[in-house]
Amino acid sequence: MKIEAMKITLHEMRFYAYHGVFPQEQRVGNQFVVELTFWADVAGSVHSDKLEKTISYADVYEVVKAEMAIPSRLLEHVVGRISERLFATFPRMQRLALTLSKCNPPFPGEVQSAAFTLEASRD
Repeated sequence: MKIEAMKITLHEMRFYAYHGVFPQEQRVGNQFVVELTFWADVAGSVHSDKLEKTISYADVYEVVKAEMAIPSRLLEHVVGRISERLFATFPRMQRLALTLSKCNPPFPGEVQSAAFTLEASRD
């Protein structure tokens, strides 16, 4: 078997956090949703049932959770921090696509969410 790609996705990670430009957002917070897909060299796990041959989904979640707990004004900044830390923490991670959505953003009009997506690869 020839493996073409290996990717892992964590769908709809939900957090209550204090990101935003406006002082009210920084005080009362908001709901956020994180979507993360990453490509990684985990070929060993296809042929072995050993956790050390892959990347622990729970460990990835904990990195995202820790960064989401640090208030920032910009979604772009939060996504940048999460991405940098993921690459630093998980050497097998080769590429990622990360979207951070703010639910019910505080501006006029009915908008379900505002989001920023970053696609990046290891240097």
